[in-house]
Amino acid sequence: MTSTRSKRQLLLDLDFEDEQLVVAEPLGGQSCAAAVGKTALDSATDDLMELIVESDNMDRAWKRVRANRGAPGADGMTIAQFPDFIRESWPTIRQQLLDGTYKPQPVRRKSIPKPDGQGERLLGIPCVLDRVIQQAVLQVLTPIFDPTFSESSFGFRPKRSAHGAVKQVQSYIKQGYRYCVDMDLSKFFDRVQHDVLMSRVSRKVRDKRVLRLIGRYLRAGVMVEGLLVSTEEGTPQGGPLSPLLANIMLDDLDKELEHRGLKFVRYADDFLILVKTYRSARQVFGSVGRFLTRKLKLVVNRQKSSLGKTDGVEFLGFRLVGRKGEIRITAKNLAKFKARVREITSRNRGISMKRMIGELSSYLRGWTGYFALASTKSVFSRFDKWIRRRVRMCYWKQWRYSRTRIRKLMQLGVDRDTAITHGVSRKGYWRLAKTLGGHMGMTKQWLRAQGLVFVRYLWSELAPLRRIA
Repeated sequence: MTSTRSKRQLLLDLDFEDEQLVVAEPLGGQSCAAAVGKTALDSATDDLMELIVESDNMDRAWKRVRANRGAPGADGMTIAQFPDFIRESWPTIRQQLLDGTYKPQPVRRKSIPKPDGQGERLLGIPCVLDRVIQQAVLQVLTPIFDPTFSESSFGFRPKRSAHGAVKQVQSYIKQGYRYCVDMDLSKFFDRVQHDVLMSRVSRKVRDKRVLRLIGRYLRAGVMVEGLLVSTEEGTPQGGPLSPLLANIMLDDLDKELEHRGLKFVRYADDFLILVKTYRSARQVFGSVGRFLTRKLKLVVNRQKSSLGKTDGVEFLGFRLVGRKGEIRITAKNLAKFKARVREITSRNRGISMKRMIGELSSYLRGWTGYFALASTKSVFSRFDKWIRRRVRMCYWKQWRYSRTRIRKLMQLGVDRDTAITHGVSRKGYWRLAKTLGGHMGMTKQWLRAQGLVFVRYLWSELAPLRRIA
């Protein structure tokens, strides 16, 4: 190991150009990407820490963390403050990592509502330094572990997505797998047993320093209202390394299902097992539940777990219906969408229309980009009409005075008499927003010129996503 380390010895000088982390190139001249690729192929995992602290790897890690932005950790340091700190501290921190003596800081506890609206999800936000180090570890470990993961695993993996997972389920339904087991893992990220997880990491990682570092991240503790709470189990959500550790933990489940010849799709801790008969579904439900409990020491939520026909099954925010598994958006996500649009277009926000339309269009692009997989054209068209009416209502409220409304309508091409009739009307904003439609000045073309995007057009442009690979 000594000769390998000396061959990859790094310079300790650090510099920052345009707030980008620039570490001197390794003396050996070997790039991090090439070194990691060689490591993955040769399973030379004894000296991973040298690869982690390598200049190219740390530079890419910093750029990724900076791009993701994020809130400060328990130490209060922001992304903007980090360059000044690391410029002077890196040589010491790097040496601690190489010596195996580096100790991560506790994470900051933050709770967010769960997507289903039931309860809260606890996040652990590491400090910026630990996020950079975790990202550097992730970039080295991913080429080692990811190639051996199951083809049916889609969550947090390169070139894989939730869309691929949903389309895989759809393809199985078309093949005649009409029953499924939907098993829910209760608070998976909070209940992972550290010893069970570390035993699986150590199968491919022999560098004791890396194993010790990962273990310290798991046991770093959580700051809750200024008090340090120990973490005896779980892998806190919020750090870059957590998704990979989840996939490593559940890879044994994937291999077990493959060994049994079962059709399944997993995205992080959400997974469906598809079979052809109800009897098979019952058998799989019981045996897989025992495997998760006894082998992986996980807790199965029996109340949320279910088995039954695939017609109407919900997965990753989508609902698959019929014998062809046609993809729809769940009613819950449709309701959340409307609630968010109402929030953005609230008449009482006190912001300019330009800013409001900018926020709304940004949200619509992101939402449509994910749910464009659904084949319900009518839903997107219906939403467009409703959204345009909301925006017209906001314009009408902002114009406020009768003389302003009359002037604005006339500027938009409305004749004087009609503009006066509507300008002095005492009808409510929402009602007038409908009569002030395409024939009354605020046309679709005008709204598009103001920057409003239409989800129907976005959905049409993303048609290739709906093709089954």
